[in-house]
Amino acid sequence: MGLMDNLKGKAEELKEKAGELAGRHSDQIEQIVDRAGGAIDKATKGKYSERIEHGAGRAKDAVEDFAHKPKPGGEQGRAPQPPQAPRP
Repeated sequence: MGLMDNLKGKAEELKEKAGELAGRHSDQIEQIVDRAGGAIDKATKGKYSERIEHGAGRAKDAVEDFAHKPKPGGEQGRAPQPPQAPRP
């Protein structure tokens, strides 16, 4: 296994962890996006309100797409694994 394979493996692990964290904290992330949008809108005196609202919506959608939502019971929202072949 080469250096690039190791780096790709680590990158995939980090992406998975980030997705899990984003899923667990998506409500908090959305609140932060709303607060940031409000602060920017206030700083620009409402001049770019529509653009800010659009950008905030897109940021929330991106978090939603990236996040692994926890399922009831603590399991993460991932694609189901294929069935294992029976052992002899």
